[in-house]
Order: sequence, then C-alpha cells, then structure tokens
Amino acid sequence: MKVILYMAMSANGFIAKENGSTDFVSDIEWDSFRKIVNNTGNLVIGRKTYEVMIGNGEFSNFKDVHVLVISNSKNFKTDTTHHLVVKSPKEALAVLEKERFDKALVAGGGTLNASFMAENLVDEIYIDIEPIIFGKGIRIFSENDFDAKLELIESKKLSDNEIQLHYKVLK
Repeated sequence: MKVILYMAMSANGFIAKENGSTDFVSDIEWDSFRKIVNNTGNLVIGRKTYEVMIGNGEFSNFKDVHVLVISNSKNFKTDTTHHLVVKSPKEALAVLEKERFDKALVAGGGTLNASFMAENLVDEIYIDIEPIIFGKGIRIFSENDFDAKLELIESKKLSDNEIQLHYKVLK
C-alpha cells in the first residue's frame, strides 16, 4: 500500500496556529486537499485534526470517504458511525488494506505525521506552502526520532503565492 502524507503549512513549517486554527489556509489549497482525499477515498488523521475538521464542517465534503482517526484516548468517540477510531498507524493501514485500498492518505497533525515517519511508513509527501509566517503553532512534524531523505517528484504553483512540493521518501 502506498502511504501519502498531505499537508498545508506556513512558509516556516507550521500546519496550524497554537489553538489549532488553520484559517490561514487558502480556498485553493482546500480544493486541492479535497480533490486528493476524494480521489484516494480515505483519510487518516489524528484526534485533534478530526476535532478541527468537525468544527469546520469539513466532513460534508467527504461523504464516501473512509475516515480513520488515530487516538489512544479510551474515551474518544467519533461523531458518526462512518468514522472509525484506531490506535496506531499500522492498525489504520491494516484496516485500509482489508478494505482493498491501494493508497492511504495521511493528513495530520504533527504528532501523527511524525509517528508515520518514525515507523518508516510514508512513501510520498505533498506539502502545500502558504504565503504566511507566524511565530507559534503546530509544526508539520512533532519531535520524534527519525530522518528521511526525499527526492523531489514535482513542484507546481497552486496560485500566484502558493506552491506545492511533491516528494518521494527514499527508503
């Protein structure tokens, strides 16, 4: 199974503000994200990202998408029976493989991204860079012990001020 990590971030590496807000992400980027989620048919996210997306009403754009939320909290429940809670990256991938998906789309947050990287599970990374810098927030990868070499597959402009970098993770 190919595992794709897809994130929008500020020019200095933040995927959200300290309070979890992603209000700096443009409509163009959200459209790009929605397209890849719907093409992949699944979405693997962490609990905090799930709560932000619920708050934004984002799941109305993903009616037929399998959503897996990785959380170690025993009390955490999703808002719908269509969203499944799993305990680990490997469990999420096992569920998707059982459902016969050939790709998994991972989309944050920083702790989840770092755990997938630390377990050497990511094959490709898309990073959409927004034209903004702020001093505090949630980094694309939380602190964890991993290194990864990347090979640039493609770079393209999403708008006059936004770019998308597409990397292959070298293993």
